[in-house]
Amino acid sequence: MTQILPAASPKAIKLARRLLREGEVVAFPTDTVYGLGANAFERFAVRQIFAVKERPPDKALPVFIYQIDDLNLVARHVPNVAWPLLQALWPGDLTVVLPKNPALPDEVTAGESTVAVRVPNHPVCLELVTQVGRPLAVTSANLSGQPTPTTAQAVAAQLRRRIPLILDGGPSPTDQPSSIVDLSVTPPRLLRQGRLTLDMLRQYLPNLQRKDEG
Repeated sequence: MTQILPAASPKAIKLARRLLREGEVVAFPTDTVYGLGANAFERFAVRQIFAVKERPPDKALPVFIYQIDDLNLVARHVPNVAWPLLQALWPGDLTVVLPKNPALPDEVTAGESTVAVRVPNHPVCLELVTQVGRPLAVTSANLSGQPTPTTAQAVAAQLRRRIPLILDGGPSPTDQPSSIVDLSVTPPRLLRQGRLTLDMLRQYLPNLQRKDEG
């Protein structure tokens, strides 16, 4: 049975923390669309995300961290040119691709040598990362190939009985996903444009190129 509880409730956050620490998968609001998350360092929990979503195992999962100083937990190296971008736009709807820390389970990155990571600008996400004490592997809270949910009710319509808990934080502020910048290559590339456009990102990363450039 899936519980739907107010995200602002301390009891709901406490339950979410317990479930995540036990290797369960939980849905919650983010600063973009609703997310489905698990402890990024618990292999079984990460596999559960793929099972719940019916997601192909060769599609990597993004990772949420609490703050920029936690990058070393999941990334092996951050290029110097990246810091102005990260300091200006984190927390926020920017995901960056970096060389993976070998300690991060391969299940998260689908065996790739890079990891997609961001600091979300949402109190519930940040509270959960803090409470669990580990970065969270997070993806949209929908069945693979189905519409991306912007309410807890939309999550329940797809994932009810598949997960134990949905935290209801009201409607999402946007239906756009985060913008994704690949910082593991030179020059860096914009893999996906969300609210943050190429021109906006170039203010902090002048040599940023579109995916199809070069």
